[in-house]
Amino acid sequence: MTTQIRSYVLRQGRTTPSQALALEKLLPVHGIPFSNEAVNPQAVFGRSAPLILEIGSGMGETTAEIAAAHPEIDYIAIEVHGPGIGSLLKKIDALTLKNLRVIRHDAVEVLERMIADGSLAGIHLFFPDPWPKKRHHKRRLVQPPFAALAARKLAPSGYFHAATDWPDYAEQMDAVLSAEPMVEKADQAKGRPVTKFERRGIGLGHPVRDLLFLRRQE
Repeated sequence: MTTQIRSYVLRQGRTTPSQALALEKLLPVHGIPFSNEAVNPQAVFGRSAPLILEIGSGMGETTAEIAAAHPEIDYIAIEVHGPGIGSLLKKIDALTLKNLRVIRHDAVEVLERMIADGSLAGIHLFFPDPWPKKRHHKRRLVQPPFAALAARKLAPSGYFHAATDWPDYAEQMDAVLSAEPMVEKADQAKGRPVTKFERRGIGLGHPVRDLLFLRRQE
C-alpha cells in the first residue's frame, strides 16, 4: 500500500503558556479525539444541525468568527499545529461557542475514518499550504484522490469552498475539482471573513481566488 504524502509539515512554532494551558485544559472539553469510528454529530453537539468541516483552521480567528455568526450550524475544525489549536480553544472558551469542536489530527485520515459519507453540509479549505516550489506540488492537498474523498463526504447540494492566493494552485484546484464527477462548479463563491493568510497575501500583491463546488444531486 502506498504511503500517503502529507500536505503539511509539523513546524516547531513556539507555544505560548496560555496556548499550552488551553491545550491541557480545554482540548478535553472542546476537542474530539481521533478515532477509527465515525463521529456522531448529534451526540457531540446535542442536536441535529447542518455540519461543516474546516480543514486547517490555523490560529482560529476565521473559524471562530464564522461559528459565532452562524449558531444554527455546527462546525468541526481540523488542525495539527499546537499553537493554532491552543489559540482556537481559547476563542471557543471566550466566546462560549457551543457549535464548534476541534480535532487534532491529519485531515485526510479524519475524512476517511471519522466522517460518514453524505454527512457534511460543507467543507472549508481556506489558504492551505501552497507548496510553491514545483518539486513540492505533489504535497498539495487538493489532488484527485482528495477531491473524490471530499465529494463523497458531502450531502447532496453540500458545498466545497476553497480559497488561495497562489494563482497556479487555484488553477490546479479548479482543474482537479472540475474533473471530479460528483461535484459541479458554482457560479459564485460564498462570502467569508478575511483571514490572516489572506491579508498577508494581499500585502504581497497576490491575487485571492475563491472556488465553490457543489455536490451533485443524485
